[in-house]
Amino acid sequence: MCELFGVSAQRKVKTNELLKEFFSHSVRHPNGWGLAFFYGNAVSLEKEPVTAVKSKYLKERLRRKIEANTMMAHIRLATRGTMEYENCHPFLLRDSKERTWTLMHNGTVFEGPQIDRYIGVQEGKTDSERILRFVVDMVNVRQRGQAGPLNAWQRFDVVSKCVESLAPRAKLNLMIYDGDLFYTHTNYAGSLHVATTDEGKVFATTPLGTLAWEPLELNVLSAWRQGELVYRSEPHPFEYVDNEEDQKYLFADYAEL
Repeated sequence: MCELFGVSAQRKVKTNELLKEFFSHSVRHPNGWGLAFFYGNAVSLEKEPVTAVKSKYLKERLRRKIEANTMMAHIRLATRGTMEYENCHPFLLRDSKERTWTLMHNGTVFEGPQIDRYIGVQEGKTDSERILRFVVDMVNVRQRGQAGPLNAWQRFDVVSKCVESLAPRAKLNLMIYDGDLFYTHTNYAGSLHVATTDEGKVFATTPLGTLAWEPLELNVLSAWRQGELVYRSEPHPFEYVDNEEDQKYLFADYAEL
């Protein structure tokens, strides 16, 4: 599995030490890294298909002060897709009203007819990129029925329906940002955590530093704005539990990379 790190805060959070610890985990997650910083609808994306601790660029990047009120970071352990730039997270896509959506994912979609249609059109080969394309397509479908772009609640409703449709046969840890709302979801117990700081919220797969971390609520899609919870879905019943059949599938798929 990959690891995720994210920030949603009212004021800028100092992240250098947290990121150094986070990227040190790339020894066990060696198949690429990524960073995304957000400025309204604009995104600054940095990623490489190399192990984070071996990246000269990232080493220099982390020497500079890194502060952000909204950001994402990812280290990849590949289960779908080879070690190439196109398969590194986060992924970006614009909807029909020019809103930029950014997604990173930890887990695997074991059965996903909703996203299989994107295999021939996506830039890379990951199921994670296909999840983003599915979400944005569903946003576009909803937007065709009205004159303007979706409001925040409508966007949340679309993402919630997409997540619930994929969750029955997926390990689905997600962070998504749409330029306004920062979405989080996990259906795998103990694999995504949240900490509250004076500035806002920090999210991570594995607790980092000395912050007071708590497990993120299971089977619930949450949407945050500057660290404040604004929407929360009803819990769905699709908790993912490790099983022998899926482990055999992952082993066979990883052997082909």
